[in-house]
Amino acid sequence: MQPFRISDIDDTQAPLLDHLIELRGRLMRAFLAFGVAFAVCFYFAGDIFSFLVRPLTEAFPPGQGKLIYTKLYEAFFVEVKIAMFAAFFVSFPVIANQIWQFVAPGLYAKEKKAFLPFLIATPVLFTMGAALAYYVVMPTAFHFFLTFEGQKGGLKLEALPGTGDYLALVMQFILAFGISFLLPVLLMLLNRAGMITRQQCVQARRYAIVDAQEARSYLAHPLLGPRLIEVVRAACAAPGSAEAIFGGIDAIKLRSSLTLFAAVADDPGPFQAGLDRFFDGQPDPETLRLLGHAAR
Repeated sequence: MQPFRISDIDDTQAPLLDHLIELRGRLMRAFLAFGVAFAVCFYFAGDIFSFLVRPLTEAFPPGQGKLIYTKLYEAFFVEVKIAMFAAFFVSFPVIANQIWQFVAPGLYAKEKKAFLPFLIATPVLFTMGAALAYYVVMPTAFHFFLTFEGQKGGLKLEALPGTGDYLALVMQFILAFGISFLLPVLLMLLNRAGMITRQQCVQARRYAIVDAQEARSYLAHPLLGPRLIEVVRAACAAPGSAEAIFGGIDAIKLRSSLTLFAAVADDPGPFQAGLDRFFDGQPDPETLRLLGHAAR
C-alpha cells in the first residue's frame, strides 16, 4: 500500500476558459453556501441578537435598561445585518474550501504544506479573539460606559442605546479582537514569504511593547493615570535607564505622555521629579514611590 503524499505540483493542464469556468462554479458554490446560511441565520436573527445583547443586559441593573430604534426600518435592517454577519462565519469553511480547491492545483507541495495549517488556524484564532471580546472586553466596557449615568447639571443623564448603534459597536469589538488574534498567522506567512525575518520581529518587539502600553494607558482611563503608571512601574522595576530599557525607542514620545499625565495629576511636583530621575537613568525605589504617589 502506497503511503499518502502530496504531489509536487498538479501536472494537469487546462486552457484559460476552463479555469474561468471552474472559478465561476466555485464562486456559485460559495455564494450558494452563504445564501443558505443567510436564510437560516435570518430565521434565528432574534435569537442571535439576544445572545449579542446579553453583555449589555448584564451591565444594566436588574430590570433596567432598554434598546431603542428611532427609524421605522431600523430594527428590520439590524436583523438583516445580524443574519449577514452570522452567515459569513457559518459559511466560511465552505468559502475557504472553495478558495483552496481553486488555488491549490497551482501550488507546489511545500507551498501547500505551508499554507494549509494557516487556513485551519485562521478560524480558530479568530474565534478565540471574538470570545475574548464577548466574554471579557465587552462586559467591562459596558459597565464603564454606564457609569456616566446620573445627574448632570440638574438633568438626568440616561443611556438609551439604539439597536443599530449597539450592533455596530459589537461588530467592531468582535472584528477588532478577532483580526488582532490573526497577527501570528500574518507574521508567519510573511516570514515564509521571506518578507520579514525572526530577527526583525525581535528587534521590533520593544516598539510594540512601548506602543501597546501607551495605547492602553490612553484608552483605559479618562485621566490616563491608573494605566499609564504601569509603563513607568514596569520600566522602573528593570535595571538601567530609559535608554537601556527601551533602546531609545519613542523616548521623547513616552516622556511627553508622562509629562501630560503629570499636568493632570493632583500633585505634579513629586511626579515630575521622579520622571526626571527616571529619564536621567536613576530608576530607584524612591522614584517608583513618588510616581505611584502622583498616580494615586
